[in-house]
Amino acid sequence: MSKTIQELEPKAIWKNFTALNAVPRPSKKEARVIQFMLDFGARLKLETFKDEVGNVIVRKPATKGYEKRKMVTLQSHLDMVHQKNNDTNFDFDTQGIEMFVDEDWVRAKGTTLGADNGLGVATIMALLESVDIPHPALEALFTIDEETGMTGAKGLKAGVLKGDILLNLDTEEDDEIGIGCAGGIDVTAERKYRSKSTSKNSMAFEIIVKGLKGGHSGMDIHKGLGNANKIMNRVLHLGAEHHKLRIATIQGGSLRNAIPRESAATVVIDKKKQKAFQNDFENWSTTIKKEKLITEPALEIMLREVKRPKGVLPQKVQTKLLNALYAAHNGVYAMSAAFDNLVETSNNIARVEVEQGKIRISCLTRSSVDSGKLDLAQSLRAAFELADCKVSFSGDYPGWNPNPNSAILEVLKNQYIKIFKAAPNVAACHAGLECGILGQNYPKMDMISFGPTIRGAHSPDERVQISSVQKFWTFTLAILKNIPE
Repeated sequence: MSKTIQELEPKAIWKNFTALNAVPRPSKKEARVIQFMLDFGARLKLETFKDEVGNVIVRKPATKGYEKRKMVTLQSHLDMVHQKNNDTNFDFDTQGIEMFVDEDWVRAKGTTLGADNGLGVATIMALLESVDIPHPALEALFTIDEETGMTGAKGLKAGVLKGDILLNLDTEEDDEIGIGCAGGIDVTAERKYRSKSTSKNSMAFEIIVKGLKGGHSGMDIHKGLGNANKIMNRVLHLGAEHHKLRIATIQGGSLRNAIPRESAATVVIDKKKQKAFQNDFENWSTTIKKEKLITEPALEIMLREVKRPKGVLPQKVQTKLLNALYAAHNGVYAMSAAFDNLVETSNNIARVEVEQGKIRISCLTRSSVDSGKLDLAQSLRAAFELADCKVSFSGDYPGWNPNPNSAILEVLKNQYIKIFKAAPNVAACHAGLECGILGQNYPKMDMISFGPTIRGAHSPDERVQISSVQKFWTFTLAILKNIPE
């Protein structure tokens, strides 16, 4: 399997991507991949070091004739999103990603692939170990924890980097040149409760929502994909309204930056209502699946009888929770007036946990306008405070303001047109790139973002297009060859 991947062109990238994907690299658990990169740089006898938060920096001198060109900082993040299908037996903490070739795509077996941002890392590795590629002085910046807080970029101090130009290799369309991105903030709502005992005349069911596509909570938020937490809340609200359903537990979603694909809830009803509830549940399920047929054809909403739990949510707590989740905005909140077809502000209700006396709701709010981000965050706070939750904001990071007069942008546009005989799509994206954060300590650094075509990022359907990696490599080499003095 790995041999097949390594034989793909360009071999220099796929060889390094295979080696990288053999190293477990969850966000906030990057010790092994940090050491992997330190060993890599040391093996090449290049200046290699780790800063105080764990970012790895490697420097390589310019090739002959390129000594006077501006120094380029190549930047990608080491961590990857860990998502898997429920029926996939896989331990991200100990196993390497299992890859395979599917026509013009590389995929993983039931898990995320790590092309986000492993292809960028592998490309930088290929450049660092190259002996026949012309380039100016290079500085590789491998950041940590991009996916769950961007703490690597936030912790990088001023004065560490020496580059004049930063090439961020984390864009997911091979015809796109990124010049801006959204900022984000985590909104978390929490409260405690005392369970109420269940009646002996009651029975329990598990409700399961699954089969949703999921995806990147920024780049895919405009696609109208189903959110398992919102679908589950709708079913629970109907059950409570029509059959006095009581909630014992909810476990929905996983990562804050992934659109939730699955949710499970344990509920209790009066035994006398069993048939009526099951009939209505079937009707509700059919209605919701019809609504989502085009965007979510594999959606399943299932019901099965389970052992009755000892306790359920108090009635008032349950009512407020369901109403708050119904009121809380999910999806696109505002479109950009500055860029056509660009989401400006959005929210992802990423995680809902109700169990053992604790309620926790986790959201990721994004916007390319800081005031818009905070406006939506305050709207969410208001909804959750009506449910008596304590609401906190954390992980706030800025967006990256576009610079249409960027000198490196002109280099990329000219080279793209020269090589591919078409104009690139110069755009901002509704995702969190590290450029905005890095720009706070390095305001004079000219920044740009580009990359190969990746689909389904942050989901087990993640895949990278082989032909686009070849295109990306050609483009990268041309950019480095044409860096100005």
